[in-house]
Amino acid sequence: MRRSPTLALLLTGAALLALSACGKASNTPASAGYGPNPNLPAPQTSALPTVKTAKAIGWPAGATPTPAPGLAVARFAEGLNHPRWLYRLPNGDVLVAETNGPANKPKGFKGWAAKIIMGGAGAGQASPDRIVLLRDADGDGVAETRHAFLTGLHSPFGMALIGSDLYVANTDAVLKFHYIDNETEITTKGVKILDLPAGPINMHWARNLLAAPDGSKLYVSVGSNSNIGENGLDTEIRRASILQMNPDGTDPKVFASGLRNPNGMAWNPANGELWTAVNERDELGNDLVPDYMTSVKPGGFYGWPYSYYGQHIDARVKTQRPDLVAKAIVPDYALGPHTASLGLLFYTGVLLPEQYRGGVFVGQHGSWNRNPPSGYKVVFIPFVAGKPSGPARDILTGFLDKDGKARGRPVGVIEDQRGAVLVADDVGGVIWRVTPVKSVGGE
Repeated sequence: MRRSPTLALLLTGAALLALSACGKASNTPASAGYGPNPNLPAPQTSALPTVKTAKAIGWPAGATPTPAPGLAVARFAEGLNHPRWLYRLPNGDVLVAETNGPANKPKGFKGWAAKIIMGGAGAGQASPDRIVLLRDADGDGVAETRHAFLTGLHSPFGMALIGSDLYVANTDAVLKFHYIDNETEITTKGVKILDLPAGPINMHWARNLLAAPDGSKLYVSVGSNSNIGENGLDTEIRRASILQMNPDGTDPKVFASGLRNPNGMAWNPANGELWTAVNERDELGNDLVPDYMTSVKPGGFYGWPYSYYGQHIDARVKTQRPDLVAKAIVPDYALGPHTASLGLLFYTGVLLPEQYRGGVFVGQHGSWNRNPPSGYKVVFIPFVAGKPSGPARDILTGFLDKDGKARGRPVGVIEDQRGAVLVADDVGGVIWRVTPVKSVGGE
């Protein structure tokens, strides 16, 4: 009997998964890929990449991640639908983007296989396409009310407020809405101020937003449309970049480029520098290339797709650009190979112990291209005088159970009004709240 093309693709994808899951495990700890001078082994390529995903199962009743000594963790909100990104409003309300990638048509064999892989890892569901408002009016550390704040969006992610203008980054455009203090729902239609690169493939769909401290500019992160440009560099225009524009959408320009998939963005409180967390390329082996966080230089080029970590050339890229490679900037701090580091928070509060002040919390969503898995945790990197100073420390672990299944996957991280750290867990459907052990309600 003749099989349908779709069935054939699915069977082939299943065969790919079965074969690639048997990729040789790394003997190098993921920790070797952290820091200002990470381990960068020789590239390893093969016809079938290593694929080792953690099946998404959710949290058992009463279970929580494991916090670092001296810290406690509790549910700020639960029962959410794929919460990925967080934003705190001036009154303390927390906005949550319940979102996922758009329903794009996969391209080729790898595209179909990737869709199957992501589905098993908890990223295959349809996007809820909304922003929910959480309010903790009594200050006990638990959001007692929630509201559908904005609906009818298109894979929304980043949010930013400038005055009474609330900006939301859909996957294909930046929208502006009028915001009134303490309102729990916006029903007016947003005004599109800038189209963003999207298209029928649209890899790395999440678009983050960050306002300049004085409100004079908006910054938008746009990931690449491929791993290393294999979909054609003509599909990478204004991608793998951070864009800058005026708040009305005028004068858009590329602020920095060569950033394969920048997500978290934040201002360094010590020196005013823009920092970002970036997901680096895949299929070069278990331990290459580490994701990273870095200060972002205006006009800076960070290597993608031609090179990584400065002048380390990726020989897989068909058309090389030695002129660009020569000026590729070395990132400031590596965050481990394939950790999918997304959330980025400079901690400025005083609730947590002194050791955390001025440092960075990073939400690591977790690997698919590494055996054994990496990421699936929240880490902290201390800073001194505005620069990373010391090894990364685990803050929340236990997102993988003893069988390697994902009870949750951390994404966005923010500081709440009382100085606790909130962590969006898209697979768990939970917003976790991290406080000192003896803290009650964040006071």
